[in-house]
Amino acid sequence: MQIQNLVAILVTVSANAVFAQEASNQTLITNVNVFDGVNEALIENANVVINGNLIETISTEPLAVAGGKVIDGGGRTLIPGLIDAHWHTTYAYTPQSTVVSGDISEVAIRGALGAEKTLMRGFTTIRDTGGNPFSIKKMIDAGELVGPRILPSGPPITQTGGHLDYRPYQAVPMNQGDSQWYWYANGLMLQADGVPDVILRTREVMRMGASQIKIAAGGGVSSLYDPIDVRQYTRAELEAFVEVADTYNTYVLAHIFTDDAAQVAIEAGVKSLEHGMLFSEETLRMMKENDVWLSTQPILNDETALAFDDPVSTAKFLQVTDGTEKVYQLAKEIGVKIAFGTDMLFDPKTAESQTQFLTKLKPWFTPYEILKMATSDNAELLELAGPRHPYQEGPLGEITEGAYADLILVNGNPLVDIDIVADPHTNFVLIMKDGVIYKNALEN
Repeated sequence: MQIQNLVAILVTVSANAVFAQEASNQTLITNVNVFDGVNEALIENANVVINGNLIETISTEPLAVAGGKVIDGGGRTLIPGLIDAHWHTTYAYTPQSTVVSGDISEVAIRGALGAEKTLMRGFTTIRDTGGNPFSIKKMIDAGELVGPRILPSGPPITQTGGHLDYRPYQAVPMNQGDSQWYWYANGLMLQADGVPDVILRTREVMRMGASQIKIAAGGGVSSLYDPIDVRQYTRAELEAFVEVADTYNTYVLAHIFTDDAAQVAIEAGVKSLEHGMLFSEETLRMMKENDVWLSTQPILNDETALAFDDPVSTAKFLQVTDGTEKVYQLAKEIGVKIAFGTDMLFDPKTAESQTQFLTKLKPWFTPYEILKMATSDNAELLELAGPRHPYQEGPLGEITEGAYADLILVNGNPLVDIDIVADPHTNFVLIMKDGVIYKNALEN
């Protein structure tokens, strides 16, 4: 009976066509030029079969699915879903006023609503580098919310007076037995001081479901009580973070701008340094020698510059952005592994410029290098999470057989004109994640 049913659903095609079975769960995209996320040369006039949530076949020969969905790509470019390696699911859509006067429910709702917008800009995967996105991720994975794949770091961990210590000025001195600050108690961020506390908090974050651990190991811009130059956490504390992460077979990423903090973190075993705009050649060479990633962002003092109410933060922002151009140039020359991220904070309108940040890389990278960075390169970084990586059925950031079916069909060729990606709502005509089509403008 099973053989008879299978025969009944097959259709007759030309002799050189390939049949795809289990048709109800298949999609065929025809007539596309494929950027596979790895190689610069396109696979021209290709056809792609998606079976369930994975890519089954890529061929320049005619393909067919029996009863499945067929989409004519019309000669457009098919690229992998984009990956943002430094994204904040909740912070990106939560105004600073909410952090002052709102509650965790508002933060979660804003993050959940924003998640769909993130996906509809073509970002099918993000590494969340701080916040409490666990419930949002859970509901997205269950199909109850629309949004990207999330590799959560959970609440980022700070020392007293560190970059992520946003408590009011009157919060110190703190006495033993005092209740935790509201945002610490609700897992939006956490504080740890001393090796025993570091071990405890890191284990707690891993228990929450983190894929990797995020810490603040150097001064920051938006925080008021830590100058940019300060090194945060002692060597012993940094080594404790790394050791606990290692017991979970994952890694630590650290917010750092300056050399001193970076070099101690590298020696302690941190594997991804976030930002790094003020790194010297010495530090970048040390990163390359120790296989440490530079997860930086093209943050400039331009039309998308963050605005700060406090002049101290404004001055620090100018100091940091003055180093953006130099660090990209040096890191590329030295051969450091570079990840693409955006680090959007506290402004839903600014979050809409997420794909525009790809075009900001043009002074230092070719369109191919930019797209590779935002696809297969970023996917390689995510693999540092080892068994804590929540999506292991197939590769991310590639259009290869067996990879996840995270795909974008683009009007034009972004490997020739990267500016195309700056307008995803117009130029991304098809968005698929995990084999599910979330946008198909070709049917309109």
